[in-house]
Amino acid sequence: MSDKFFEILAPATWVVPAVFNSPHSGAMLPEPFQQLSRLSPSALRQSEDCFVDELFSTCQKRGAPLLRALVSRSYVDLNREPYELDARMFLEDLPGYMNSGSPRVASGLGTIPKLVAEGIEIYRGKIHLNDAVNRIDQVYRPYHRTLTALMNECYNATGFSLLVDCHSMPSSAVKNGNQSGVDIVLGDRFGASCSTEISGEVESLLTREGFKIVRNRPYAGGFITKTHGAPQQNRHALQIEINRALYMDETRMEKKAGFVEIQECLGKVIAALLKFLPQDADNTPQKLAAE
Repeated sequence: MSDKFFEILAPATWVVPAVFNSPHSGAMLPEPFQQLSRLSPSALRQSEDCFVDELFSTCQKRGAPLLRALVSRSYVDLNREPYELDARMFLEDLPGYMNSGSPRVASGLGTIPKLVAEGIEIYRGKIHLNDAVNRIDQVYRPYHRTLTALMNECYNATGFSLLVDCHSMPSSAVKNGNQSGVDIVLGDRFGASCSTEISGEVESLLTREGFKIVRNRPYAGGFITKTHGAPQQNRHALQIEINRALYMDETRMEKKAGFVEIQECLGKVIAALLKFLPQDADNTPQKLAAE
C-alpha cells in the first residue's frame, strides 16, 4: 500500500485565484488500522465522499489546483481541529490541550472518528493515544500545511483567494421537511467565510444547471472553511455538499450511469465561477501548484 496520504492535482498553469479541496474522498485504509477495526473495508468507507474528487477534477483544465486526500476519513478526519478526540476511545488520559468536548466528538466524529455512517463503532476496543497522535502528525498536519501553503501562494500573488471545499452528503441528510429533494448545500458559515456575492453567484450557476440548492442547512461549513474564510480580507471559503444519490449507488458505492453528466454540469459551473473571480494575468500563483 502506498504511504502517500494526499496529492495535488495541478493544472499545467495556475491562472485563477482559486483552490479546490477534497478532504473526504480518500479510500486508503492502512493495514494496522484495519487490524484495530471490527469492520470490513467496505463498512469503513461508508462515511467517504466517494468520487467527489473526480466530480470536481475539471478545475485542473480551468487553471486551478485540486488538493485531495487519499486516505480514508475513517482513519483521520481532515475537516476537524487537530485534536478533537474522544477520551472514551483511548487507553491513556488525554492531555488538557486536546478538545474532548466539541459537538463533533460527542457525535463520534472527531479527528480520529469513533463511528462511521449511521453510528457504527469502528474499533474492537480502546486504542493507544500515541496511535492517534501519529496519524495527526503523519497525515493531518502535512495535509493542512500543504493546503495553507496553496492558499497563501494564491493570496500573496493576487491579493485574493477562494477555497472551494468539496464534499458529498448522504441522501438521508436532506430527505425531511423543506429540504426534501435538495441536490446541493452551499456552506458559507452564514456569510462569515465567503462573500454573499460569490455564494450567490455559485447558487445562481448551479440553479441554472438544474440543481436544487439550499444554503447553510444542514451544513454551514466546517473547520476548513472556518480556517480559510475571511471575506473582509478577500480570503473566501465556500463548502459544497452534493447529494450522493445524484451520482452514485450509495449502498454499492458505485457510480451511476449519469455520473459523467453531473461531472460535466459541475464543470460548466466551475468554468463560469472562475471567470467571475478577479483576473490578473501578471500575478498568478503558478509556482507551487506546478511542483
